[in-house]
Formats: sequence, structure tokens, C-alpha cells
Amino acid sequence: MSNKFPEGAVIVFGGSGGIGKGVAMEYAKAGTNVAIGYRSKKDVAEATAEAIRALGVNASIHQADVRNREEVAAAFDAAVAEHGRVHTVLWGAGPIVAQVNIADWTDEQFRNSIEIEVFGFYNAVKTAIPHFRAKGGGSFVHLGSGGHDWWPHLDGLSVAPKACNEALIKGIAKEEGVHEIRANSILVGVIDAGQFKVGQEEGYFDENWEREVKQMLPLKRWGKAEDIGKAAVFLSSDDGNYVTGQTISVAGGFGV
Repeated sequence: MSNKFPEGAVIVFGGSGGIGKGVAMEYAKAGTNVAIGYRSKKDVAEATAEAIRALGVNASIHQADVRNREEVAAAFDAAVAEHGRVHTVLWGAGPIVAQVNIADWTDEQFRNSIEIEVFGFYNAVKTAIPHFRAKGGGSFVHLGSGGHDWWPHLDGLSVAPKACNEALIKGIAKEEGVHEIRANSILVGVIDAGQFKVGQEEGYFDENWEREVKQMLPLKRWGKAEDIGKAAVFLSSDDGNYVTGQTISVAGGFGV
């Protein structure tokens, strides 16, 4: 096991998603156990766990609808029972959202995004803080949006809820630092996985969209899930032990 992490595991909420899978694998490569949180894609979660075990690292999967505090707590407790401790909560859960103007959002669309992204993260925070305090510390890493720096056209159903979580990250860092609990956020750009792949399949991320977005990027290419994972590993490992309350944009320079 890596000496850059305490004994125990990272729990990756959203670990069966396109980016979540890549992040989970980077934690495994860094030598820490991984608990994969998923809602419905059990087959993907189990396949990712098997790939992690093939690296000689322990992995477990835990089902939870993050909108339900009891399910989140049960998944977290099961991860603790399996691994002895959870040292990091990686928050990557979120719905695939429609690409529409604010004026065209339905109440149901906005409520769903808020309930999964914001209440879901809040449920994870409320569950994890007592455990972190009891164990002498811990880390939250939130996967936010590059749109925090520059509002991306039509992607507000993803950006707006994550903005609430950015504020929560600051609050956790300020209030819980005395307990050696750190909290940081990664602003995720266009990553060749997850929502981006769905958008390509559905046709709203077409060649024209890709050309226009790349014109705004200093780096003229898309990121990879492992790029997000490597940043997350740094923030939650001993390498980032004096970093808290911060955001790092892994977005190819989006918003610069």
C-alpha cells in the first residue's frame, strides 16, 4: 500500500460514471483501496472493481441513491467495515443533464440536479465528517465544473448546482481544518468520457461545437478521465497535505 495515504480507502461516489471510473483507477494505481459508490450501474461498478483488484489493490462496490441520507450512510458504513477506514470522499456523482437555456429549464430538471448534486454531496459530508473527526482527519475532493470560471453555453444544469458545492467546500475547509479535515475542488473541463460521450451520441456536441470550444482552449485537445484522477490523488494524498479550501482547474485552460 502507498505511504501517501492513511490505511483505509477512498470512497468514490459516482464511481460507475465515465469520469468516476478513471478517477477510481488512478487512486488504485496510487496504492490505496477503493470503495466504488454507484446507483444503478452495478455491472460497471463491479468491472471497475475487478480491474482494481487486478492491480493488487482491494476494491468494493456499494449501492446508494445519494438523494437518500440513509442509503449514503449505509454505503459509507459498509465501506468502513470493508476497509477499516475511509480517508477520502471523492464526489463525482451527478446526472446527465440536458443542454438548454435557463429560460427553458423545467422545474423537474433543476430540482433533480439540485437533489443529486447538492443534497447528495451534503448527505456525504454529513455522513463523513464524524468519521473523519474520530480518525484524526480526512479529505473531501469535489468534482466541479470548468464553467465556474466561465459560464458555458447551455450547460447550466450542471454548473449551477456545483457552484453551491464550491461554497460548501470553502466552508468545510474553514470549519473542519481544526480536525485535520481538508476540502478541495477540481474544476472539470471537457473530458473525453461521461457527459461528453453522451452529448456526442445525441448530437448536441457536434463538430461545430467541438471546433468552437477548442478555439477557446489554450490546449487544443480534450482531457482524459485519468487527468482528473491524478489531480484528485494529489489533493487527497500526503503530497497535498497543506492544501485546503482550494480549486484547481483541470480544463485545458478553459476560462483563461
